[in-house]
Amino acid sequence: MTLLTLFSSPKPFTDPHINIIQRNAIESWTKLDDVTVIQLGDEEGEAEAARDLGVLHLPNVMLNEKGTPLISSMLALAREHGNTPLFGIINADILVMDDIVEASRRVHERLDQFVLLGQRWDLDVTQPMEFAGDWQSQLREKALRDGELHRPAGSDYFIFPRDCYADIPNFAIGRAGWDNWFIYKARAEKWDVVDATPDVMIVHQNHDYRHLAGGQIHYSAPETKKNTEMAGGVVQTRYTILDATKQLRDGKITRPRATSGRFWRGVELFLRKMLFFLPEKRVEMLVRPKRWAKLLRKCFTRTGTGA
Repeated sequence: MTLLTLFSSPKPFTDPHINIIQRNAIESWTKLDDVTVIQLGDEEGEAEAARDLGVLHLPNVMLNEKGTPLISSMLALAREHGNTPLFGIINADILVMDDIVEASRRVHERLDQFVLLGQRWDLDVTQPMEFAGDWQSQLREKALRDGELHRPAGSDYFIFPRDCYADIPNFAIGRAGWDNWFIYKARAEKWDVVDATPDVMIVHQNHDYRHLAGGQIHYSAPETKKNTEMAGGVVQTRYTILDATKQLRDGKITRPRATSGRFWRGVELFLRKMLFFLPEKRVEMLVRPKRWAKLLRKCFTRTGTGA
């Protein structure tokens, strides 16, 4: 039996750069052993890309009122058509290599209910990739030399057993909030949240946001606000890779190493529990003072009263 089904819902393939990086990403998935790949959605050019890359294409995904695919529908279709013990939702601009399969296998052998995730490397990629020879070593070298490790606030893949995430809200894909909720949900259900960053390199191909309204990133989009509401509020959408309960390092599952980021995240969670009786906005100001200090500096600068 195949180990893992990777599934995604790409953007339209109409923009030349988006077309290149999405084809690069999906082709990298097809080069992995023990993996089935599913493309979900009916965006322009998607059927042709799926045919060219030789992957299963399922166009009948449920959409929200804005025409954005729903993750709940994506996962239901992936389960229906994927006969594997593990499933992985992944962004369509992410290049992966063999280490993600090995990590999935190791964690699956040792843990029952879990979600596997990790930080990405951001890299400028503007040309179609050649998947020949030792392309994985070449990609690693380039990412280490020219790329940058993204902070642990974003998650671009989640790998989990078939019976996890059986019932999720109708989140819009490609908008903020749902990925944080995936981590929150795992913690709430007491599943193991495994940070695979030390053992798994994934590469995010940098791009702009011309496909979104005003060309701006999605953090302030109405669909992001709706995702946050469906998640249960800002607390549930604060969860990041820093909230992992385990780490995969050198093939072994261990406790995450102590970092300043994890320490302050622990302080924040503790304070949220202690200050549960206060309004959410007040708690936010108290537990995330650096964020509010940054906002105040911006306000003073705009009014001309700041330095």
